[in-house]
Amino acid sequence: MRPRSPPFWVAANAARSEHGERSDRLTVALYDFHRQLAWLLIASNAAVGVWSLAAHWVPRLRVRPFWWAVTVAQLSAFAIAIVGVLMLDRYGLELDQFHALYGFSCIVAVGILYSYRGSPFVKDKVYLLYGFGSLFIMGLGLRAMYIGTHSPFAL
Repeated sequence: MRPRSPPFWVAANAARSEHGERSDRLTVALYDFHRQLAWLLIASNAAVGVWSLAAHWVPRLRVRPFWWAVTVAQLSAFAIAIVGVLMLDRYGLELDQFHALYGFSCIVAVGILYSYRGSPFVKDKVYLLYGFGSLFIMGLGLRAMYIGTHSPFAL
């Protein structure tokens, strides 16, 4: 897969970088990795959300691989935040504050889902909790991508 060209602010800052061409390639690679992680977050949380809602009504779908998928989907929120912070810190990039708000709200939502998992009043509705919660995280991810300084939807 050929890397996409970065948004104007990445290219401008990389051009001013003292590290030259190597830094430019690394910036583009980090940007592409950040975008790919965003799509992983969206797709995995959508799949887990639908699977979880279906598992609420169909007990045969309540299998151990479901929880592995939940773990991957929710850890993707942390991975994308780490890569984003690395890009901001290393290259001094500017970003829309709402992009960061929605991005870090994904991490808060993961924490809230995990904290309610063992709650006694959610005991019989844990699959509904993770279903709607994962779809909510998917929506936050979509909103973070859409509101960003350079929307990946404008390919």
